[in-house]
Amino acid sequence: MPRRILVTAALPYANGHIHIGHLVEYIQTDIWVRFQKLRGHDCRYFCADDTHGTAIMIRARAEGRSEEAVIADMQAAHERDFADFQIEFDNYGSTHSAENRALCGEIWDKIRAAGLVKEANVEQLFDPEAGTFLADRFVRGTCPKCGATDQPGDNCSSCGHHYSPVDLVDPVSKLSGATPVVKSSLHLFIELEQLHGFLAEWTQSGEHLQPEIANYLQGHFLGDPLRDWDISRPAPYFGFEIPDSPGNYWYVWFDAPIGYMASTRQWCDRTGANFDDWWKSDDCEIHHFIGKDITYFHTLFWPGMLKTAGYSLPTKVHIHGFLTVDGEKMSKSKGTFVAARTYLNRLDPSYLRYFYAAKLSSRVDDLDLSLKEFEAKVNTDLVGKVVNLASRSAKFVEKTGLSAKYPDDGGLFAHAAAQGAEIAAAYEACDYSRAMRLIMALADRANPFVEENKPWELRKDADQTQRLQDVCTIALNLFRQLAIYLAPVLPKLAAQTGELLHDEITSWDQAAAPLVGTPVAKFKHMLKRIEEKDLYAMIDDSKEDAAAATPAPASEAPASGAMDVTITDAYADGGEPLAEEPLAEECTIDDFVKVDLRVARVVEASEVPEANKLLRLRLSLGGGVYRQVFAGIKKFYKPEDLVGRLVVCVANLKPRQMKFGLSEGMVVAAGGKDAAYLLTPDEGAKPGDRLH
Repeated sequence: MPRRILVTAALPYANGHIHIGHLVEYIQTDIWVRFQKLRGHDCRYFCADDTHGTAIMIRARAEGRSEEAVIADMQAAHERDFADFQIEFDNYGSTHSAENRALCGEIWDKIRAAGLVKEANVEQLFDPEAGTFLADRFVRGTCPKCGATDQPGDNCSSCGHHYSPVDLVDPVSKLSGATPVVKSSLHLFIELEQLHGFLAEWTQSGEHLQPEIANYLQGHFLGDPLRDWDISRPAPYFGFEIPDSPGNYWYVWFDAPIGYMASTRQWCDRTGANFDDWWKSDDCEIHHFIGKDITYFHTLFWPGMLKTAGYSLPTKVHIHGFLTVDGEKMSKSKGTFVAARTYLNRLDPSYLRYFYAAKLSSRVDDLDLSLKEFEAKVNTDLVGKVVNLASRSAKFVEKTGLSAKYPDDGGLFAHAAAQGAEIAAAYEACDYSRAMRLIMALADRANPFVEENKPWELRKDADQTQRLQDVCTIALNLFRQLAIYLAPVLPKLAAQTGELLHDEITSWDQAAAPLVGTPVAKFKHMLKRIEEKDLYAMIDDSKEDAAAATPAPASEAPASGAMDVTITDAYADGGEPLAEEPLAEECTIDDFVKVDLRVARVVEASEVPEANKLLRLRLSLGGGVYRQVFAGIKKFYKPEDLVGRLVVCVANLKPRQMKFGLSEGMVVAAGGKDAAYLLTPDEGAKPGDRLH
């Protein structure tokens, strides 16, 4: 019986472009939706741009544009990237829409009526230079629980602990680099603890979440009283002002998931569908696909909001892990932080769709994009096993077409047809890696048939015309079965197959019956092999993209209704250092390149007892090359805090004999007589890397 299924993927934030890490989720979701549609179900895929928050406001001011202009441009770019990766939404909206504002108001009124809202003054971090309260993402500091450094303002990436930004040790504003101050302002809260019993039952039922996610929630949140959820942010803030609390705005995590519903409503208004049939019906399934980093919001806050407002609860929240490239976190300096458009400029999107499918399971495991494996898997599986069946047989029956009756193939087609149920079950469970293994096993059975029957030899013998047609009919039907089973992953290949055999692929059931008696079109190129040069050209392009990226220009005029300072004022720095030490005389590029600046790691550090200012450092430049350096930073750094740290070293400075020993270079620091700040390379740099 056909099912009605509503599917969403997490909303991409409107402050940046889509990259290959994002695409894990959108491709995963698109595959599942296409599979459901191929099975004959009424399945709809809704998404939208997540547009609100401080980041958009700051960017708009920096670019001298309105927030609406910024988010409109980014949404257009997002939609282009998704379309070119063959990701199809039934509706793609925006959280900054009239539909979303109305739904936020409706749901808020019901939460208020349920007695879940309380008000309290909150101490919050405020950037005195940027003139704004700091959202979680704009604060970094040390985790108050485990001591991990450089952590965001809401949760620790090292230990998973959730906290308030004011709890961070040594916080720093990402907007200006200033040390934030604590200011008090009125905030509104949802008392989530009142929903504890419901949330415990819903999350632990075994129906809606993967087991590891249910266990995580029980161990980290549900074993204790749930914290009140801070649902508002004070002005200045880009978002929807709360109607019954002027000067306060709904926090982005309140209106973002409601954006799923608003996108649905836009589609309903456009098509004449009934909104309640999708969000207030026991006959409709709701499936959310998200990354593990936003589990908290989708498995506690969101079900609580829906329950209170009288809407349907999620049938299943499908949670996936993160993407690594060659075993490491994506890196701009290494070129592995690849934008969707950068990928598309070099490679076919079908490659990435297939590779992700081959890696994705129903678990929350991270997946690794090994470039060598990526190249080998696409070339071996898609080109060598699947497309090869068509390319080596179609051209021999362009004039005759397929045989009028399906020939005896020794049970190959019947076996593949029987595998359809198991492949479908793997797709349904989001275990795409298993589905791909089953499909490639069928390809492994089909290819020997072509090898053994050699249609390229049969065509040379006029007496073997019928046999040639029969062999090609079998080969093309086996290929078509594979194309049907792969259609959710490779929609372009499915369309090409339909054109080749004059029979559009529209249903999973087409894999159960062979195609006979139809004409065969002239074979056209389907997929070519990945060339290593294109793969590494993409990496080089990404490095260039990172190098070319510069901060947005400052605006001289304040945006309407936002801060009472211009963005240039917010980022303005004092002129004391420049006044104390004016710029040096101009030098030429030839002068500059004589200085060999290298990344180095401090492997040993100790005090020099007979010197008031010096520390003795032993620096590794990699490859067994070391330098001893005496640095005048004793007043500002403890030796034990420096060991293991990356620094910048003047590596070709002429050695200088001091009474304490030979100094073979210099570490680079900023500051004056009363301060010193060692320069630290960005993540991804290695000892020995030269600064250019």
